[in-house]
Amino acid sequence: MASPAVPSSRKPHVVCVPHPAQGHINPMLKVAKLLHAKGFHVTFVNTIYNHNRLLRSRGPDALDGLPSFRFESIPDGLPESDGDTTQDIPALCVSTTKNCLAPFMELLRRINTRDDVPPVSCIISDGVMSFTLDAAEELGVPDVFFWTPSACGFMALLQFPHFIEKGVAPFKDESYMSKEHLDTVIDWIPSMNNLRLKDIPSFIRTTNPDDIMLNFIVQEVEQSKRATAIILNTFEDLDHEVIKAMQSILPPVYSIGPLHLLANQDIDEGSEIARMGLNLWKEETECLDWLDTKSRNSVMYISFGCIAVMSAKQLVEFAWGLAASGKDFLWVIRPDLVAGDAAVIPPEFLAETEDRRMLASWCPQEKVLSHPAIGGFLTHCGWNSTLESLCGGVPMICWPFFAEQPTNCKFCCDEWGVGMEIGGNVKREELETVVRELMDGEKGKKMREKAEEWRHLAEEATKDKLGSSVVNFNTLVNKVLLG
Repeated sequence: MASPAVPSSRKPHVVCVPHPAQGHINPMLKVAKLLHAKGFHVTFVNTIYNHNRLLRSRGPDALDGLPSFRFESIPDGLPESDGDTTQDIPALCVSTTKNCLAPFMELLRRINTRDDVPPVSCIISDGVMSFTLDAAEELGVPDVFFWTPSACGFMALLQFPHFIEKGVAPFKDESYMSKEHLDTVIDWIPSMNNLRLKDIPSFIRTTNPDDIMLNFIVQEVEQSKRATAIILNTFEDLDHEVIKAMQSILPPVYSIGPLHLLANQDIDEGSEIARMGLNLWKEETECLDWLDTKSRNSVMYISFGCIAVMSAKQLVEFAWGLAASGKDFLWVIRPDLVAGDAAVIPPEFLAETEDRRMLASWCPQEKVLSHPAIGGFLTHCGWNSTLESLCGGVPMICWPFFAEQPTNCKFCCDEWGVGMEIGGNVKREELETVVRELMDGEKGKKMREKAEEWRHLAEEATKDKLGSSVVNFNTLVNKVLLG
C-alpha cells in the first residue's frame, strides 16, 4: 500500500491532533503512521504537558521525529505542572475547548511559512478536539474527525441531545442513580437493542444541568456534523448495523480498524517509524519473556487502562479473587491506580502467589494480548483494550469504569459473545468464580471460540486488499484527504 516517494514540496501534509489522554494518542499515532506510509508529511500535535511526559518516559530524543514526521506541541491552557498522571478529564475538556484554538492557529501559520515542509493540506483531529474546525475552515482544508470510542459508544453519545430533550438527562435527583432506575430500558436508539440506562456512557449519570461532561459531549457531537468525514477504529463485520445507522445523521463515516492490524500490514516492523511510540508510562517488556514460559491459554491478564481508578478495598478484593482462582496471572498496576493513594498489595497475597504471577506498572499490551499464553483478560472495557482483546482471540471479564465502557461491556457480553460482567463493587468470591469459568468452564470455551471468530474477521478486514478497512482507508485518502 505504500506510495512511491513524492517530492517534499508536493507532498500532502496532514496535521494530527489527538485528545491529550493515552487511549486517544495511541490510535491517532497509528493513523499518522499509516498516512506517512502513504506518502504524507505528518505533523503530530501533543499538548506541552504530554510532550514533556513523553520526553521523561521515553528519553530526550524520543520526539525528534523524522524529516517527514514531526512532533509539535501547544499549551492545553491548564496551570503548568510536571506530573506523571492523566490530568483531570473535565478540566482538560473545558480548557482545550477554550484555550487551544489560538495556539493551534499560530502553529499552522508557522508551519505554512516554512520552506522545508509542504503546506498543510488536511487535518485529522480527535472528535473531542473540535476547535480544529475553525482553523481548517480558515485554511480551506478538510478536517476529518477521529472518534476513538467504539462505534456503539459513539452512537450512544450521539443520542445525548435526545436524552436531554426527552427529560431522561440530567437525572431529577440522586434517587435516579439507583439500580432500579439504571435498569430502565432504552429502546429508541437506531441499531441498538435491549439497552438499559446503565449501558449508556456514564456522563449521562448526573443531576446537574450544568454538568461539564454532559454539556461537552452534546457540544462535540453537534460539531461533528461540520467535519468533512468521520473515522472509527472498528471494522464492518463487527459494527455494520451501527455504522449504517450513523451514516444518515453524520458526514461520511469510514471504519478503518483495527488500526494496529492495519499498521502491522503497512509498516515495516524494523523501520524507524514502527519504533516511534508515544506511551506516557515506561513499558516493561520483561512480561513477554515471562509469558514465553507459560502454556497456551493458561494466563489471566489484568489491566484497567490509563484512567480507571479504584479504592484500596477494591484492589484487595481483586488481589484475593485472583489468588483464590489458582490461575497464573499478569497484572498491570499503574502507580496511580488507587484513587488518592499508593497502590498497596497485601504482603500475604504476594507470598501466596509468588510462583504464578507477574506484576508490572505498564506493559506492551498489544503484544501481551496476542501472546498465545493469554487465556483471559480482566478489563475496564476501554475501546483500545476491547479491540486488542478481540484481535487476540481473548475472551474478557468486564469491569467497566466510565465513559462508553458500560456500552462496550454490554456489546461484549450480549452482542459479540466474548465477555462476562462483574459487579462494580467487586467481591473476591465473585471474581474467583468468574475467572475459573472463563479459563476452564463451558461458557469460557464458547467465548474463546467466538473471540477467535472475531479475530479472523478483523484480520480479513485489514489484510486483504479488498478487506473492508483497507478499501475504506484508501477511499479516505484518495477521496477525502487528497480529493
